[in-house]
Amino acid sequence: MIAIVTGATGDIGKEFISKLYDEVDNIWAVGRSEEKLSELAELYGDKIIPVKADLSDKEQILSLCRKIESEKLEIKYLVNNAGVARMAPVSEFTLEEISDMIDINDKAAILICRAALPFMAEKSYILNIASASAFQPNPYIALYSASKAYLLSFTRSLNVENEGITCTAVCPGWVDTKMLPKTNKGKEINYPGMVNAGKVVDVALKDARKGRDVSVCSFYYRYMRFLSKVMPHRLEMKLWINGIKEYI
Repeated sequence: MIAIVTGATGDIGKEFISKLYDEVDNIWAVGRSEEKLSELAELYGDKIIPVKADLSDKEQILSLCRKIESEKLEIKYLVNNAGVARMAPVSEFTLEEISDMIDINDKAAILICRAALPFMAEKSYILNIASASAFQPNPYIALYSASKAYLLSFTRSLNVENEGITCTAVCPGWVDTKMLPKTNKGKEINYPGMVNAGKVVDVALKDARKGRDVSVCSFYYRYMRFLSKVMPHRLEMKLWINGIKEYI
């Protein structure tokens, strides 16, 4: 019985590995950096199976999927954590950057889900790491928000289609990780409602085990989710712009 964790060398990925370590026989740790994967294996030992894959590359995504299909191992947990983000207007992205973001945030997660499903028994779990930004449009992170909205919708539908397998869209807000910049133009950035990666993972696993299709890890972002349902999105976007205007 195994767990598969993509984006395994990031802060959230490492937290999932730590929390799932005693529940499975092996963990496939998927990441781009061979060096970081080796460090992870040294830290946790033989249970970690490093799987080097760049999930912006279609052939490498498919290679990982074929590996899942050929190994035919029972999968207890699939955690699609790999993701990329950038704050900028769409006009400043290159075509390659847009393609890579969609491939990593969406295409890879969906293809890996499809490859894994035949090897997941009842009481197994898929956790797709989406974002609270999936709940409404967010100018200047438009591509990221849209990619996570796609993943949120897909995950909730997948949960209905596959009885016995809980599929949970994990939707944190700002998470205190190394990927998150702490300053902009010499000013410290204020991230409202920011939480640490450990809390995100603890709440995500708790929600998944309760059969929930969406996990939101703090009261602040549960409230923001509620607002996204009752407040016109045009007004929400104005409030969002007002909050980030000094950083754009």
